[in-house]
Amino acid sequence: MAADWQWENAAAGSAAGLATVSFTHPLDVVRTRFQVNDGRLLHLPTYKNTPHALFTIARTEGLRGLYAGFYPAVLGSTISWGLYFFFYNNAKERYLRSRAELTPGLHLASAAEAGALVSCCTNPIWLVKTRLQLQTPQQARPYSGFHDALRTILREEGWKALYKGLGPGLFLQITHGAIQFTTYEELRKMVIRFRTTESEQSFNSGVNSLDSIDYAVLGASSKLAAISMTYPFQVIRARLQQRPTIKGIPRYIDSWHVAKETLRFEGYRGFYKGITANVLKNAPAASVTFIVYENVLNMLKLTRRKDI
Repeated sequence: MAADWQWENAAAGSAAGLATVSFTHPLDVVRTRFQVNDGRLLHLPTYKNTPHALFTIARTEGLRGLYAGFYPAVLGSTISWGLYFFFYNNAKERYLRSRAELTPGLHLASAAEAGALVSCCTNPIWLVKTRLQLQTPQQARPYSGFHDALRTILREEGWKALYKGLGPGLFLQITHGAIQFTTYEELRKMVIRFRTTESEQSFNSGVNSLDSIDYAVLGASSKLAAISMTYPFQVIRARLQQRPTIKGIPRYIDSWHVAKETLRFEGYRGFYKGITANVLKNAPAASVTFIVYENVLNMLKLTRRKDI
């Protein structure tokens, strides 16, 4: 029974991730280009703001530019969300064996554990996605697609290159996911308890009273909390994952080098480049994710009860 429950969560998470990526990818491309553009990159155009970036990419590169890296984004998001919800709920079940209710600290530990495992599994996919998103018509020796990028990276840089940015990525996954899911769970419980107190119903009745609007607000709120605290690590990871120069020289050596150079040339604002596109992408995306996740999960639970 427990195994079935975990796989239901994985299926719901994968469906949520797929739905999320489908309509937010152009903003992801814009965010990535803002993140790595330190004003010293000749092959990347400079954009004034998010609308200007979207318009410029659409005009100069067309739909293909707006959806650069879409395949690894869909693949990575679907796998990540599926694995995340699977690992997250597996951890929660393990902690619940010895207690009646999870504390915020245990929600945090469950989310951190899930984030670390997902980051290790999916880093190569995100690296390829980043490099494809940064390609422009002026790019020398561009990758023709996801599989060509993988082959080229392995041939020219070795398998270790697939794990560039793993350090900040790992820290980002652990902290971002932990903050987001802990915030989501605690806000969800607050809403349920408020409605339960108001209507004098049981806690389970309060759970059933939540609808898609509730999930949307809870998902967006938890995402904004996570973004505000962890965004600099996204910038560091994106800059580490850039393609080396034609001579094979990486632009940055490690996370500390990125932090020093960014602070030196751009100041603290450099760590928040692309945050507008990130918020525009992720706040509604988180809403859609949790709407799909909770509704798919409820549907699967209903189906399972009918089969018993």
